[in-house]
Amino acid sequence: MELKIKNMVCDRCIFSVQRLLDESAISFTSIGLGTVELEQVLNLKDVEILAIKLKELGFELLLNGDSQYIEAVKNAITKLIYKQDEALRKYTISAFIEHEVGKEYKWLSNLFSHKEGDTIEHYVIEQKTERIKELLSYNELSISEIAEKMHYSSVAHLSNQFKKITGYSPSQFKTFGERKPLDKV
Repeated sequence: MELKIKNMVCDRCIFSVQRLLDESAISFTSIGLGTVELEQVLNLKDVEILAIKLKELGFELLLNGDSQYIEAVKNAITKLIYKQDEALRKYTISAFIEHEVGKEYKWLSNLFSHKEGDTIEHYVIEQKTERIKELLSYNELSISEIAEKMHYSSVAHLSNQFKKITGYSPSQFKTFGERKPLDKV
């Protein structure tokens, strides 16, 4: 049985869900961003209890097919931006999402826009902006290195997009800015 879980955006989220499953004596074969493969099918009562426990941790068990696709798109984008920066050079974002989700990008894009009230492209920009904020706060890479890592055509392009979203230039952000939790983006 496969479960889809909303708001699983990092390794700590995976750890939290894994711990919950272990404490609940629910056996699983694999766990990743937004998905858990269980060894057995849960009955309705156990699913309801699990949904309540997940909600207490800030997650949401997705039972609706459309919601599962939306979450799969978000997880693919998170994976691309936070774990696979090299993939940004190899794939278009739409091709990566199609590959990860297993559905045609145009259909996913229409569904995402309809359900989320925003485009996938804008969501990608917001996620990239949060990743840039993270990289800026580490103070390990120059802005030009960040632009290259995040696959921007130039520092100016990164700076303009960053300022449009945050209201700050990257250098101003180092002084005044704050990051958002990924599940709030």
